[in-house]
Amino acid sequence: MNQFFKNSRLVRGVFHFSKINPKNTQISRQICNISDDFQTESWRSMEGLVKCSVNYVPLTPLSFLERAANVFRDRTSVIYGEKKLKYNWEETHDRCVKLASALVHLGISHGDVVATLAPNVPAMQELHFAVPMAGAILCTLNTRHDSPMLSILLEHSEAKVIFVDQQFLEIARGALALLADKTQKPPLLVVIRESDSDTHDFEYESLLKSGDNNFAIRWPRTEFDPISINYTSGTTSRPKGVVYSHRGAYLNTIATFLLHEMNSFPVYLWTVPTFHCNGWCMVWGLAALGGTSVCLRNVSPKNIFENISLYKVTHMGGAPTVLNKMVNSPPCDLKPLPHKVKIMTGGSPPPPQVISKMEELGFGVNHLYGLTETYGPGTYCLWRPEWDSLPPDEKFILKARQGVQHLCLKEVDIRDSTTMKKVPADGKTIGEIMFRGNTVMSGYLKDAKATEEAFRGGWFHSGDLAVKHPDGYIEVKDRLKDIVISGGENISTVEVERVLYSHPAVLEAAVVARPDNHWGQTPCAFLELKEGFSVGDQEIIKFCRDNLPHYMAPRTVIFEDIPKTSTGKIQKFILREKANALGSLF
Repeated sequence: MNQFFKNSRLVRGVFHFSKINPKNTQISRQICNISDDFQTESWRSMEGLVKCSVNYVPLTPLSFLERAANVFRDRTSVIYGEKKLKYNWEETHDRCVKLASALVHLGISHGDVVATLAPNVPAMQELHFAVPMAGAILCTLNTRHDSPMLSILLEHSEAKVIFVDQQFLEIARGALALLADKTQKPPLLVVIRESDSDTHDFEYESLLKSGDNNFAIRWPRTEFDPISINYTSGTTSRPKGVVYSHRGAYLNTIATFLLHEMNSFPVYLWTVPTFHCNGWCMVWGLAALGGTSVCLRNVSPKNIFENISLYKVTHMGGAPTVLNKMVNSPPCDLKPLPHKVKIMTGGSPPPPQVISKMEELGFGVNHLYGLTETYGPGTYCLWRPEWDSLPPDEKFILKARQGVQHLCLKEVDIRDSTTMKKVPADGKTIGEIMFRGNTVMSGYLKDAKATEEAFRGGWFHSGDLAVKHPDGYIEVKDRLKDIVISGGENISTVEVERVLYSHPAVLEAAVVARPDNHWGQTPCAFLELKEGFSVGDQEIIKFCRDNLPHYMAPRTVIFEDIPKTSTGKIQKFILREKANALGSLF
């Protein structure tokens, strides 16, 4: 391991660079680009300046809730369910304070981890504030995990308490049973339930009511204190625990609602899981703007359109697969929009055809890009007024790009993964997307080696391949692990998928590599067809050959349901396994 990392202070697996051995100054600059100002506090050289509680407090999104309780106290904070459960911001603040108090009474201390396993229900909004108000760290777990994976993540995070929605109670109990067989004490289970069914477990509302509304909030000691742990999706290995700081969460929250073009009092429909990157930081952002969360337990086009119409939704988010379902939903599920609804999409490059159809329905699509390690959104396709006059096809191709870094990120660049040199901004040369700035993770929990590798060369390495256009906008071409290398040529699966989506029969498409004895690899396409359409593999292959260089066209086409994560991302690792199982083409 690099000597710098050996001499850095490691707290719960996260690096703190404030205690740097002077002998390692040069090494630390090489890895994390730490400036002299960071180490020496050069402002002290100017006479008369002081840093004190009057002019400095640690940045934290908890301050958004404090302000919301005063400024937006009567504004609706959350709406949920058929019973139309509703709270205002003063009520939400009081509930969060009481919940934080109850957690402390349970024995939760500074730096303890509190986990959740729940869909987009009001409790998830409250836990995003209450857990850090108790001085603890929130760990939101993916609701698609099975009991064995859940037990692994609970053990790794050392969670002391887990809040579980009743829908996932049996999965959680299975995980706790597996933990009980080990030496680690399982976390205390608290059930989030909507019905009055009997349970012998701690129950969310009862626990909350036991709290004290005069509880003194435990503010972060420094703004670099961890606020949350978000586990990566995970494919063939255990997911990594990405740690967010109060400072990074505060800044990325502001950046996200700015790039979403939000004003005061937005009405936000929750289709993005709140367990994913803390809802792209929008759980905290709605408090900053006095907005309303419309919670949606089950995501379907019918539910989306009904809730937009019922609550006059102004903003929402969703992966491209969610948008694709919306534009291909039956007419009976569609409802006229009360006004233009702005929707953020990201997670994978959206096909221009889907963006075009969404805007025909009345949505304003804002395309963003990021990773769990960048608190969700890191770049967005900032629209330029001079593009308004372009032909529709050109406009939607531009809108599908990943764009430029947001306001609170210092820099994003496309560089050679090995040499770290910039690639030319010619729209052709492929390199790796790299980030640095205040909204990059603190590190991977208990994995110093992975953190060192991710921060190699003073940049966070995304693992995504892209080009930079002459105007400075980036465009993702593929994941590093998804690129197909055929006869020495690099094939972007994104480019092939874009053509497949333009076929009138194709609902969803995913392309991976299949082994080939002659070419090494060739593209293998997995397709879902639209209802009422029938098409053969040779027709698809011919269509691709007519619209792509021949070497890029799939040589294998498989028609079946495409597996996805709970956030709507296509699980290509499953498809790669299927393609490998087919064996080599001759």
